[in-house]
Amino acid sequence: MTVPTLSRLAADWREWLVENLAMGAPVDQVRAAAVAGCGDPDAVDAELRELTAHPYFAVCRRLALRYDWMESVLDTYRALRNSDGGRTLEHRTGVTADEFFSRYYFGHRPVVLDGLMADWPALDWTLDTLARRCGDAEVEVMTGRDTNPDHAWQYDRHRTTMPFRDYLALLGSGARTNDYYMVPRNENWSGPLRPLAADVRPPAGIVDPSALGHLLLGPAGTVTPLHVDNSSVLLCQVFGRKHVRLVPSYERHLVYPRGGTFSAVDAAEPDLARHPRFAEATVLETVLEPGQMLLVPVGWWHWVAALDVSATVTFHHFQVPGQNHKMATPPAAGQAD
Repeated sequence: MTVPTLSRLAADWREWLVENLAMGAPVDQVRAAAVAGCGDPDAVDAELRELTAHPYFAVCRRLALRYDWMESVLDTYRALRNSDGGRTLEHRTGVTADEFFSRYYFGHRPVVLDGLMADWPALDWTLDTLARRCGDAEVEVMTGRDTNPDHAWQYDRHRTTMPFRDYLALLGSGARTNDYYMVPRNENWSGPLRPLAADVRPPAGIVDPSALGHLLLGPAGTVTPLHVDNSSVLLCQVFGRKHVRLVPSYERHLVYPRGGTFSAVDAAEPDLARHPRFAEATVLETVLEPGQMLLVPVGWWHWVAALDVSATVTFHHFQVPGQNHKMATPPAAGQAD
């Protein structure tokens, strides 16, 4: 009976080796990147010898070849879309509902829309006016995010209740931080902050007029990692600015999915030695200004960073014939993608 050798390589690097080799990356390139990352060539070489001889790896490789075929179809579609304006994020004013649905919603194209928020009383919000109107409300905020790199999907660990006035005071301090953020995973907008919902106007003919939407409110420095939603989203910027980067749904194989709906890539500073295929991705970006809307089509990956104290309202229920389009539910965090 043989006893398996305990690896000196960290678990995340062992997984990385398996994934990249299974997908057909050259051994010498994989080895060089792993050695550069972990600094232990002997451990990398020992892991490579054991890995490539293991029967489980042979099965992984066969499954990966099936994915190669699907990716070739996606790459063909990607080439066609890129030749038809797919590398450009359109900015439009005066788009009709018919054109919105025909070109963008059904066309699966993101677009920045100007002028559709001109009648929003919310554009006059300030931290002081919000405090006067709803300061005593008890709201839920995600706190302690800086200490947990996986906070985006482990949100139950970070739920904190506080008076809205106290949260607004945190925002008013001017601190640039990702440690606290009011995200839509709560009942704030439909409960204690419901009076503020009257200040938004779902765009006529585009969003279901009964849709309440969701409020995101946070300091400069908040970051939502590169992720995907299972339905289309309309981001409506009320105050402050947000830097947004988008990657098409059909480039999923280039963003290294993890945790079901998130990417392993840091879209702010991609590590191309560790995630080389991300260099092939089509990355569209914009700075969303107050009064602008951004359609993020279903399945499109997006990374969002607040440049200022920022308030955003999002809508998910579109006034589309039939029903809104959704992706299949992705695997839960911790499951295989």
